Amino acid sequence: MADKDILGRAGEERAARYLTERGYEILDRNWRTQGGELDLLARDGVRLVIVEVKTRRGEAFGHPFEAVDARKRQRLWRLGMAWRAAHPDAAGRGEIRIDVIAITGAEPATAPLEHLVDVS
Repeated sequence: MADKDILGRAGEERAARYLTERGYEILDRNWRTQGGELDLLARDGVRLVIVEVKTRRGEAFGHPFEAVDARKRQRLWRLGMAWRAAHPDAAGRGEIRIDVIAITGAEPATAPLEHLVDVS
């Protein structure tokens, strides 16, 4: 596995722990379809939350939040709707939102974590 993949997986694990500690229920991880991949799907009360996790060693290529532009958000919506259709019992009928978690630092387990809620 490439270093960037190891870093990404460690970031996703940290993000899942962070969300769980705050009362979110993790429904799925790394869900793939032809259209792409969703990092985390969680439930916050009745809301289905699509969580994009961006883990970087530093900000040499910009802040991780900058990578989630309008085009990326549209793709996340499409994938979220596909996940919801494939998992109707788990998804429920509540609202859907997109959150982004950025982890920036050499060690994802201890690096600063930032959580943007509802970037749609």
